[in-house]
Amino acid sequence: MTMTTASIDRLVVGISGASGVIYGIRLLEALKRLGIETHLVLSKAAETTLAHETELKPAVVRALASQVHAVGDPAAAPSSGSFRTDGMIVAPCSVKTLAEIATGATTNLLSRAADVTLKERRRLVLLVRETPLHAGHLRNMLTVTEMGAIVAPPVPAFYARPASLDAMVDHTIGRVLDLFGLDAGLAHRWDPKGRAG
Repeated sequence: MTMTTASIDRLVVGISGASGVIYGIRLLEALKRLGIETHLVLSKAAETTLAHETELKPAVVRALASQVHAVGDPAAAPSSGSFRTDGMIVAPCSVKTLAEIATGATTNLLSRAADVTLKERRRLVLLVRETPLHAGHLRNMLTVTEMGAIVAPPVPAFYARPASLDAMVDHTIGRVLDLFGLDAGLAHRWDPKGRAG
């Protein structure tokens, strides 16, 4: 397994209440293996989703992060641009969180940290989880893209011929880490012969 850390030292990870909490969990696990300092913001809705979609308790997810910040704490470090990070990933990103980021009308630390990431011109990746999409969702995706964010819905890559749901999740997380120049050995690579490597 190839693991490189480029020059990334610290990332903020947001987990919102959208379905797909496993993406945030796998992201934290991968970043921990890579030795990246993570600052987690876990929304209240994410805790509810966690209970519905997994057998894990919030404390187990929090333990994967280097530091955890309460979603309701407006004075937490990620709320300030002077707190230096290499960017932020919201996995999964609900359309509510997307809307707050798109409008700048942030109501909690998760959306505020994303807003700070954008204003500081740092990389922000949003794994937006919703389907089908209406025009408002699409406009918000366009807006955040124009602001500098990367919208990366967790769409499975079937060319990798995933044998399990875990393999599909891992590939998505691998591709997200690619956006930060990180390789945790999770993404299947396409080769010229038309096979995933």
